[in-house]
This record gives sequence, structure tokens and C-alpha cells, in this order.
Amino acid sequence: MKKWVFIGLSCIAPLTFAHIPESALEACLDLSNGDRCAIEVPSGTISGRCRDLPQSHGLACAPERKSAATPSERGSIIGRPPARKHRVVQSNGLQSTVPADRFPITFSQVNIRIQGPWRIIEANGISEHKTGVFPNTGNPHKIEVQRYRYRLPATPEIAANPTAVSLQNFGIGLNGVPFDPSAAEWYLGNRGRWRYEALSGAVSLGVDDNFAHVQPNGAYHYHGIPIGLLARLNVSENEHSPLIGWAADGFPIYALYGHADGRSPDSGIVPIKSSYRVKLGKRPRGGKEPGGYYDGTFVDDYHYVAGSGTLDECNGRRVQTPEFPNGTYAYFLTEDWPIIPRCYKGTPSQDFRRGPSNNPRNGASKKLLGRS
Repeated sequence: MKKWVFIGLSCIAPLTFAHIPESALEACLDLSNGDRCAIEVPSGTISGRCRDLPQSHGLACAPERKSAATPSERGSIIGRPPARKHRVVQSNGLQSTVPADRFPITFSQVNIRIQGPWRIIEANGISEHKTGVFPNTGNPHKIEVQRYRYRLPATPEIAANPTAVSLQNFGIGLNGVPFDPSAAEWYLGNRGRWRYEALSGAVSLGVDDNFAHVQPNGAYHYHGIPIGLLARLNVSENEHSPLIGWAADGFPIYALYGHADGRSPDSGIVPIKSSYRVKLGKRPRGGKEPGGYYDGTFVDDYHYVAGSGTLDECNGRRVQTPEFPNGTYAYFLTEDWPIIPRCYKGTPSQDFRRGPSNNPRNGASKKLLGRS
């Protein structure tokens, strides 16, 4: 089990992804915590330092954080169109991060209220916690104030069938920063089956310590566990997660820890586990197929194995919580893939879709266009 240790506004965490590659473990054999190490990957060699994995009986080589771009580098980055044709087939499962050591550009503004049958969420998209430097060498955009207005069901219902989360925000945190699990990055640039998993390490996205980065329109958003947000909400392994946000279909979002029996608050606290696993064997090869073996590089490298974890195919379950003593369906962010859910149990609000299909009558921000 990987542990998250929250200290004030910071977090000390182990390698955070769905799998720890054998190469990362082997690189630290006979070394000590903090020693320099190196991992051989298809694109070359990645240097890093050995880091202790709590309760994992060993060390793993984690890439060293990339420094932010210099002012001169930022200029060249901003003027360069992003490369979208990737050929990486195997990855090390480690996404380098930049330090989240910069204060927000302005005050966070969030308003959440019930209006008739709707929960209205208005926000400027600025976090209360520190962020990384943007632009940086992996992300050429700067954080800008947004104008979000989302309308979602105040009393959501389970739909007949789940709805996949496409390239859109899954939901939004209580701090007004969206959760966006997907990256617009495909093998050979073909928008098909082989879309890269955002945090696999195959494509550098310039995420900060909150596993967040910035859209071309300046929208700061989370691709993984929102470390700074969870620290501010005092998420602890000793108690059920507090509410951390709302999904587009209106159901609540929690993170990491919950009751052993979701419907029994007296059943004890346990880490909440995803029911997704990396597939076994090799991917198809030839033409537009990447080949190689399933390892978590692509979204399609995973499949749902019912009963293998705590949660269903949408990373959710029925729960009783302090916010919902009579029970509700709820989503969880998990340490392992998918981290942020990839489908909705209810009917998602159209306000969360990107692009001109957003209904201006609802005030949905048109600033949701962009990549990654």
C-alpha cells in the first residue's frame, strides 16, 4: 500500500502511478534512499534518485524533478506548436513533476449553491494551494483566471448505462479547479484506440507536484491526485475522506480512504482500491497498432476486473458519509489507475463538455477548449 503523508500544505508521496516498473526497482538494488540511479527506457536513460516505498520493502528509482524553463526558454516554448505524433510504446510509469512552490496568481473564488433542481458552481479556476511554474519545459502555457459556471443535478440519479468520460473535465474540486483525467495525445497522432495515459511518463506534460498543468487557454487542471487540495481538506488515512468535489453528473467525489463497508460507517477505515488492472500479454502490432506489451502506457492497456478492488467500473460505490448520512452513490480518486474516474454512473451535465457546444445560456465557460 502506498501512503500519502500530508504535512500542512505539502505532501510527501511515493511514486504515484498504477504500476512500479521492475526497472525502477532493479536500479536501486544495493543502493540507499537518496542515492543517484538511472533507468533504461526506450527513448534513452533517465536519471533520478532512489526513493523509499513505504510498506513495499524496497526502493525505486524516481526521475529527478525537471526545473522550470528559463525566461529565454519560455519564449521559444510558447512559440513552438506541441508535437502530437508520438512513437513511444513502452514507458516507465513515472511522470516527472515540477515543484509546486509558486503562490497563486490571485485569490481563489468559488461559489456553490442550490438553485431549484440544480447545484450551481461558479469559480475562477484558481487554487488556494501553491502550483508549479508555468510555462515550463513540458507545458508552454501560463495560468489565467477562468470564468466557470456549471449547472449539475442537485439530486442525481443512476442512469441505465454508464457514460464514458471523453476529452472533457470529469468534475470540479471544491477549490474550483477541474479534474481532467485524459490527455489529447495518441500513438502516431491517430485519434483512435491508442491514446496515451496522461501520467504514464510516455509523454512529458510538465505537471507540477499536484499532478496538474495548464490548458492553452490558461485553465489549471488536475490529471492525478490533487495533493495541495487534499492537504487543505485534511485528508487522512485515519478517517473517511471529506467531500473534495463534484462530478459532472452531480454525484460527490471523495479521495483515497473510506469505510470498509461503504454503507456501514462503523466498519473501519481502509484505503479505497480501484478494480482496474493492467492487461496481460502483448498489444496487436502492425499498421497503426503499436505492438509491445501492456504496461500502462496507453489507456487501453487497462481493463476492469469486477471484484478485484473496492470500486465499480466508474471508480465509485454506494456510501454513507457525514455529508450524506442517508447514503448516496459517490466517486473516489484512487492511488492506482484510473486515479480520476473514466465514466459516469449518472447523466453528465453538458456544461462540462469542451468547445462551442457549451450552452452560453447556462454561462458555461468557453475557455474549456484546449489540449491535454
